[in-house]
Amino acid sequence: MPPETSQTLARGLRVLRLLADEPRGVTMTELARRVDVNRTVAYRLVATLVEFGLARRDIEGRVYVGVGVIELARAIEPLLRDQARPVLRKLAEDVGATAHLTVAEGDEALAIAVIEPSWTDYHVAYRVGTRHPLDRGAAGRAIVLGREDAAAPYSLTRDELQPGASGLAAPVRGIPGLECSVGVVALGELDVDAVGVRVVRAASELAKRLA
Repeated sequence: MPPETSQTLARGLRVLRLLADEPRGVTMTELARRVDVNRTVAYRLVATLVEFGLARRDIEGRVYVGVGVIELARAIEPLLRDQARPVLRKLAEDVGATAHLTVAEGDEALAIAVIEPSWTDYHVAYRVGTRHPLDRGAAGRAIVLGREDAAAPYSLTRDELQPGASGLAAPVRGIPGLECSVGVVALGELDVDAVGVRVVRAASELAKRLA
């Protein structure tokens, strides 16, 4: 480690990243092993994160990421929206469907940026602040794809969140600590082959902007 960096802070950030990647939590023994510290150091790191709301422990001693991380995530939402708007605008205009950026917040998917196409006669009204479970809707399912590092490039759904509506979304990959997806939602059927390529391309473009 370079001399100008803090070993303790680096270890704490490694713990935080580990917890963010393990929604089911980890034991203290596993945490110490994976961060490569002894249990005493692991307890101190976790205690500090708990104090600031960035970690929590259940009655069985398993450690989870804390709700304080959500507050930190909200602080970067304006940056995400600014970077996403031109990408979503191009996607919405190219596809002729409502485009959105959705982030994971706990076990829910939260839409934080939405752009509607300017030239269509009708489109789905999908609002900023819309929430739904991660296991329902294309946007949430795409986030789960990103967690699993699955081979599928995007998720496709129909009639899950709104009767007659189709959704297609792709995970934004390669940004540590950020779980989000870019997608579109439209009334009726989507041209899956054409739209899928554009959505995956938009997700990749946003990842480059955020890197």
